[in-house]
Amino acid sequence: MKRQQERSLRDFFTSDHRRIETIFEQATKDRYNVILEKYHEFRIGLLTHIKMEEKILFVAAQKANGGIPLPLQAKLRLDHGALTSLLVCFPTAQVINAIAQIMHQHDKLEEEEGGMYEACENLTLHETQKILNDLKNVTPVPVHPFNLAVYALDAAKRSIKRAGFDMDIS
Repeated sequence: MKRQQERSLRDFFTSDHRRIETIFEQATKDRYNVILEKYHEFRIGLLTHIKMEEKILFVAAQKANGGIPLPLQAKLRLDHGALTSLLVCFPTAQVINAIAQIMHQHDKLEEEEGGMYEACENLTLHETQKILNDLKNVTPVPVHPFNLAVYALDAAKRSIKRAGFDMDIS
């Protein structure tokens, strides 16, 4: 995954959000006729982004915080679970709408002043270059074909509810 040199963790992740959003928008211009090849690229991008946050950023920040998870970490992990479970399902208009809504709210929690990225950056200032190097070496997450079984959609619904979202993805 090739990226330009960013000055901060916040820049790195915010830039990746915009990249993923662009791919998502290209894939879902018509939410009733998703461009599956582009959506596949989106799935890989979003899952890899989540992997970078969960396996590198959150771990480094928690370690720098004396082993104590940051206050927003639990909510963001629930959001990650909801997004991941939605990516298992075929991209119906309802699934696409749910992903868009969750990403919008989730990204704000990370990017805004006092958000997760700022908190992580403040805790790990002395490790920024090492963390950026680790992030740039993350391998893309492989994705499986969509799971069309009813239980996959039911699992996504439960995951969305656990994350605090109220939406129908029938």
